[in-house]
Amino acid sequence: MMSQRITAWFYFAAWRILRWLPENFVYSNAYRLADYATKKNGKSVQRLRSNLARTQNGITELDLELLLYKAMRSSARYWCDTFRLPDWSIERIQKSVTTTDEHILLDAIAANTGAVVTLPHAGNYDHAAAYFCSKGARIVTVAERLKPEALFKKFMAYREAFGMESLPIDGRVIPTLLQRVRQGGVVALAADRDLSRSGINVTFFGAPARMPAGPALLAIRSGVPLIYACISYTDNGIHIDFELVPISSVGSESERVAATVQMSANLFAQGIARFPQDWHMMQRIWIDGDFEERE
Repeated sequence: MMSQRITAWFYFAAWRILRWLPENFVYSNAYRLADYATKKNGKSVQRLRSNLARTQNGITELDLELLLYKAMRSSARYWCDTFRLPDWSIERIQKSVTTTDEHILLDAIAANTGAVVTLPHAGNYDHAAAYFCSKGARIVTVAERLKPEALFKKFMAYREAFGMESLPIDGRVIPTLLQRVRQGGVVALAADRDLSRSGINVTFFGAPARMPAGPALLAIRSGVPLIYACISYTDNGIHIDFELVPISSVGSESERVAATVQMSANLFAQGIARFPQDWHMMQRIWIDGDFEERE
């Protein structure tokens, strides 16, 4: 389709042109475009506003609008970082990342026992992955198949360039991920949005939502640690908070998975509530129809 080709051309051009232009020029103009998009109030902006309202109980309309502007600028920063990351040196990547309890993941990497990392769509997870790949981690993730195919392959190649293996989401991906983690790899999965429409029902910020079973299922079947990570922006880069997710040991496998996904959702909510401006969620999360009613 022509619209898909135009979208692909835009991304290909951005990957090339935004790497040539001066950094301050790129980011300052990206923030202006983000402010303009916020004022235009398209459907993606409306969805982001609705999602952010859920994360800040009792927020005033004025504070919500201010938060929305910050979130749109954070999203613009994510894309600028993504397009420019291929030119960053290892030194810059490492110096631009700070962490809390990084040892939780580094210990698993050093022991070569494997780990599963579950995280929300916050901050820049490719920046975080590039950081750990530079420290010797073998990171594997999955990617939603994009159209046209050339754009999907470009994103795959972009991640492979800094050392992360990216697999397309399909019905055969779980056995492959299990194999990778049993070989000592780190499987990192953004898990605050269910792409399969057959996810686990959870309570998220006090309302019903669905989240994917994948991270919990992999950790339970492989016996490796399930590690929560939340990425937020700092003035000079990103900060990553780590915490072990308690894995349920009660009931059948499906019951254990459901309980563990709920524990992950609780941790996601804690992190997003602290850094709501860096949660770039412009898709539907909750399943109680609140957004449609408000429109």
